[in-house]
Amino acid sequence: MAARRGRPGDPRAGFRRPEAAPAVPQGLLRAARKSGQLNLAGRGLSEVPQHVWRINLDTPEEAHQNLSFGAADRWWEQTDLTKLILASNKLQALSEDVTLLPALTVLDVHDNQLTSLPSALGQLENLQKLDVSHNKLQSIPEELMQLSHLKSLLVHHNELSHLPDGFGQLVNLEELDLSNNRLTDIPTSFALLVNLVRLNLASNQLKDLPAEISAMKSLRQLDCNKNYLETVPSKLATMASLEQLYLRKNKLHSLPEFPSCKLLKELHAGENQIEILNAENLKHLNSLSVLELRDNKIKSVPDEIALLQKLERLDLANNDISRLPYTLGNLPQLKFLALEGNPLRTIRRDLLQKGTQELLKYLRSRIQDEVRNPNEEPPVTAMTLPSESRINMHAITSLKLLEYSEKQAAAIPDEMFDAVRSHPVATVNFSKNQLSAVPPRIVELKDSVCDVSLAFNKISSVSLELCMLHKLTHLDIRNNFLTSLPEEMEALTRLQIVNLSFNRFKAFPSVLYRILTLETILIGNNQVGTIDPLQLRRMDKLGTLDLQNNDLLHVPPELGNCETLRTLLLEGNPFRTPRAAVLAKGTAAVLEYLRSRIPT
Repeated sequence: MAARRGRPGDPRAGFRRPEAAPAVPQGLLRAARKSGQLNLAGRGLSEVPQHVWRINLDTPEEAHQNLSFGAADRWWEQTDLTKLILASNKLQALSEDVTLLPALTVLDVHDNQLTSLPSALGQLENLQKLDVSHNKLQSIPEELMQLSHLKSLLVHHNELSHLPDGFGQLVNLEELDLSNNRLTDIPTSFALLVNLVRLNLASNQLKDLPAEISAMKSLRQLDCNKNYLETVPSKLATMASLEQLYLRKNKLHSLPEFPSCKLLKELHAGENQIEILNAENLKHLNSLSVLELRDNKIKSVPDEIALLQKLERLDLANNDISRLPYTLGNLPQLKFLALEGNPLRTIRRDLLQKGTQELLKYLRSRIQDEVRNPNEEPPVTAMTLPSESRINMHAITSLKLLEYSEKQAAAIPDEMFDAVRSHPVATVNFSKNQLSAVPPRIVELKDSVCDVSLAFNKISSVSLELCMLHKLTHLDIRNNFLTSLPEEMEALTRLQIVNLSFNRFKAFPSVLYRILTLETILIGNNQVGTIDPLQLRRMDKLGTLDLQNNDLLHVPPELGNCETLRTLLLEGNPFRTPRAAVLAKGTAAVLEYLRSRIPT
C-alpha cells in the first residue's frame, strides 16, 4: 500500500491528484493498535478489508513513512485488538480470517446482510460478547458452541428455524436473545445454561417450552411474548430466581402455579385466552409488583389477590370480570389499576374513568358497607349483564358454572338446583356462606361436576352425597370446621387437588393416602400431629404437600423418599429438625436432608 502512495522523497508526490479516502482511514487503525478497539460501524463496507483482519500481524504503514518516533508513535508497542465493531454495514459474509484476531472479546456485526457465519468463529476462545442480530442468518454453526467464555449472544431479528443441539455447551452464557426468528422448538440442552440471567424467545413460533429450562437456576428474566404457547410447563414454577416473566400474545388458557417464584416481580400474560385466575396462581407471589392480564377471558378475581402486598400495577382491562373483591382497595402500594372493558356489576362506568386512587377509595368504602349490610344485593348499573338476576342462566348454560357465593346464606335455595335441569354443570361455587352442611342436592350434579368450592362456611363434616361426585377433580373446603373425612371419599378416584387448610384436623385424614390420583394436598393451618411417610410414598402423583402451621413435633426422615414431591411446606410447626435454615433452601434440600437422616 505504501508503494502506491509514492515513497518519501518522491519529487512528484505533491502534484498527484488526491486519492479517494480509504474506507478504513489509517488514523483509525493507528488508534486501534494503541487502544485495542476498532469501530467501523456505518461505513458502507461490503467486505472487511484484509488489513483489518491482519492489523496485529502486518507492519503498519507509518513504519515506512515516519523515521523519527516519539513515545506516542512506537507502533511496535501495539495492543492486540480485543473489540471489533462492524455494525450497520453491507456485509454479506465474514471471512475465515477472523481467526487472525484471537484476542477478540467483543465482536459486533449487527445490522448487516449476513446469511451465514464462518465456522472459524468457534476458534475465538476469548470471545465474551457476540452480536449478530438484524441479519439474515438461517443457521448457527455448531463450531460456535465451542465458545466456552461467551457471556452475551445476541441473535435476534434473523431467520433461524432451529438451533444446534449442543447449545448447552455455552455454560458461561448470561444473556441470550433469540427473539424475532422462526424457531419452533428449543433444545433440551438449554438446561445446562445454569448461569443464564436473561433469555429472550419472543416473536418466534414456539408451541411449547421444554420443562428442562427450569434447571436454569440463575434466570431472572424470561421473555416468551408473541409465540403459540398453549401451556407453560409446571416446572417453570420452580425457578426460584425468576423476577420477570413475559407470556403476552400466546394461546394460554391458564397460568401455572408459582410455589417457588418468591422473587417474581413482574408477570405479563395479556392477550391470551386465560379464563380462570385461581388463588393458587397468586398466593405465593409475595414480591409481585406488576400483574398484567389484559385482553383475556377472566371471569373472576380471587380474594387472594389481596395477599399481593407489593403490587403496584394491576391491568385487568378487557376481560369478562363481573365483580371485584373489595379488598383490592387495601393494597398499600397499588398505583395503577386498569378495569375498563369488563362487565362490572358493582362499579359505575363513570367511576372507572376517575382514575386509580378514586377507584381504590370506592373499593375501601364498599368493604365497610359489606360489613354493615352483608346480604345486600349488588345494585343494577349501566354495565349489568342481561342475565344478571338471582339465577344466572348464562353462567349455567355457557360457563357450566353454578354459583351462589358470598350470600351469607345458611342453605342453597332449591331454585338454584332446579335451574340446572339437564344442563351439565362442571363447576360449583358455594363459598363464603353460612352453610353448616354440604347441600344434599349436590349429588344431582354427580355426572358432570368436577370442581367444587365450599370454602369459608361452617361445615363440620363431609357428607356421603359429596363422596358420590365421581368426576370430581378439585375440592376446596378450606376455612370450615372439619375434624375428619369419611372413608367413603376413597370413591373419588379422579380427585387431583384438595384444599383442607384452616380447619380443625388433629390427624392427617387416612382416606387421603388411598386416593392415589391426588397431586396437591393443602392441609396447612390445622392441628395435624403426625404423617405416615410410607403411605405418602405410595402416592406417586403427589407433587405438592402443604403442612404449614400444624402441630408436627417430628418430621419422619422417610419422608425424604417421597421423590415426586416438588413442593413440601413445613414451616410453622414445633419440630426442631430440620432447622429453619434447611427449610429455607427449598423442597429438594429438605428431602435430601431427610434422606440423610434415615437410619441404615
